[in-house]
Amino acid sequence: MKNTLYKALAIVTLSISLFSCSNDDDNNAVTGNGNITLKFDNAYGANDLILNTQGNTTSNNEVLKISLVKYIVSNVVFTKADGTTLTYPKSKSYFIADESTAAGQQFQLTDIPAGDYVKVKFGIGVDEEQWKLGASGQGDFLAQADAADLMWSWAAGYKFLAFEGTFTSATVENPTPFMIHTGKTGTDYNYTDVTLDLPTKALVRSDITPAIHIVTDLSKIIDGQNKIKLSDNNMGGMGAMIMGGANLPLITQNIRAMFKIDHVHND
Repeated sequence: MKNTLYKALAIVTLSISLFSCSNDDDNNAVTGNGNITLKFDNAYGANDLILNTQGNTTSNNEVLKISLVKYIVSNVVFTKADGTTLTYPKSKSYFIADESTAAGQQFQLTDIPAGDYVKVKFGIGVDEEQWKLGASGQGDFLAQADAADLMWSWAAGYKFLAFEGTFTSATVENPTPFMIHTGKTGTDYNYTDVTLDLPTKALVRSDITPAIHIVTDLSKIIDGQNKIKLSDNNMGGMGAMIMGGANLPLITQNIRAMFKIDHVHND
């Protein structure tokens, strides 16, 4: 009789416990919307980037002083821990990273469904589908890009990345300008995208705005998988100008590998 009573009590206790856990899960369900901040920290190799004064040496022993870095970040997609993805609205998904301004170093993405995010994907440049919508289909971003000098012309399209400064080398003794602009050239569109795993989950909540800190290693533009010598592209008085030709697709391949996640803040 006692055994039967003990068994009955155990069943009741287990049922109460399971019901309580179920209620706790319901109460702790992640709901609502929040925001995510993407922070882009430009570096050259292992060093934080300093414009205009810092000498940056390539594997080809060319020394660069960088004066301008701008690139278009676009088409952001987040992946949750359960594998589902969130594509940020295309109409809001174009940003201009600019080393010279505080506003150009971080971007807040709003109305993100609450959840635990483990991956981010973004493009560098404006995708061809968007460009084919014509000037009237670009919304406010066309004026923003034009004001940032990230347009060649409408027919020529956007500059996806602008990387400029001066360089010296064994054959170029005096500081000489260099200018690298990627974008649509001939049959090469040169848009690329980047997918990065987060080292810790970005916990989006109505009261938590994660900041994803992305380091951009600019050395990889000409000193990544593909090595590009500015000296070989020096046009005398004009300097080294790379805005098309066989080097641009190689530079686009390099750009894909120049981003990494440093850390995630969940504050």
